[in-house]
Amino acid sequence: MKIVFMGTPDFSVPVLEALVAAGHDIACVYCQPPRPAGRGKKERPTPVHAKAEALGLLVRHPVSLKTDEAQAEFAALGADIAVVVAYGLLLPKAILDAPARGCLNIHASLLPRWRGAAPIHRAIMAGDAETGVCIMQMDEGLDTGDVLLRREIPISDTDTTAVLHDRLATLGSDAIVDALAGLDDLVAEPQPAEGVTYAAKIDKSEAAIDWSRSAVEVDRQIRGLSPFPGAWTMIGKERVKLHQSELCEGQGVAGEVLDETLAVACGAGAVRLLRLQKAGKGAQDQDVFLRGFPVAKGAVIGG
Repeated sequence: MKIVFMGTPDFSVPVLEALVAAGHDIACVYCQPPRPAGRGKKERPTPVHAKAEALGLLVRHPVSLKTDEAQAEFAALGADIAVVVAYGLLLPKAILDAPARGCLNIHASLLPRWRGAAPIHRAIMAGDAETGVCIMQMDEGLDTGDVLLRREIPISDTDTTAVLHDRLATLGSDAIVDALAGLDDLVAEPQPAEGVTYAAKIDKSEAAIDWSRSAVEVDRQIRGLSPFPGAWTMIGKERVKLHQSELCEGQGVAGEVLDETLAVACGAGAVRLLRLQKAGKGAQDQDVFLRGFPVAKGAVIGG
């Protein structure tokens, strides 16, 4: 099929690669514009932009798709279908209607649960037992379109957003290739009115650990916000990001370090911190972190 691909972050890259590998004609790749990044604040192309250029594909990165010019350029591509995954711009009706068979979105949740910007983070933070991807026929609403195909996977009690992100990217890549191959046989199912939840964009204010919460909540917060923006706590005068944790036995004052393996008491239960990161440093496993930054049993962290 002649496809317009629309995506921006790392999550979208395996999908683009899978469409190319499946032999589809990628008429154009749309992504967000390059933005300043790094210490020098030099403009850096998005992951999809970089991959598309490496594949020799035409790339466009308009700031908006609402102008007559942008919509005319899009329509002139004469695409059979558009595949959209984590693009970052709302598609006006003129864009949705331009491809002969409309626009398909790959959404990383089991719709209608977790419509919106951060479905992977929210699923882990809420303690969901499973998630997956939906191939959805896009309409003008926020992830409200009919679902053509869905694939489910379990969420383990050790999954971080980074780990689940990669599993879902692979799942979505396989799902869209299958959906396009069998498009004529798929039945569009309207999303049920019940069970709708919204995955609001993660705010950095959500990242500070409140050790008076239960260990289950703290563990989900740490794993759900890893690697970005990264849950954090104060250890002494250092602000430390927490990237991996596990539930463990123990009780004490909220924030109290219970042993030499960084078991920390919560409002109920305890968590063991497995992977940590000091400001300006890379993330380290617990044993490596403690060699350079000892934390005494009985210390109270947070605050």
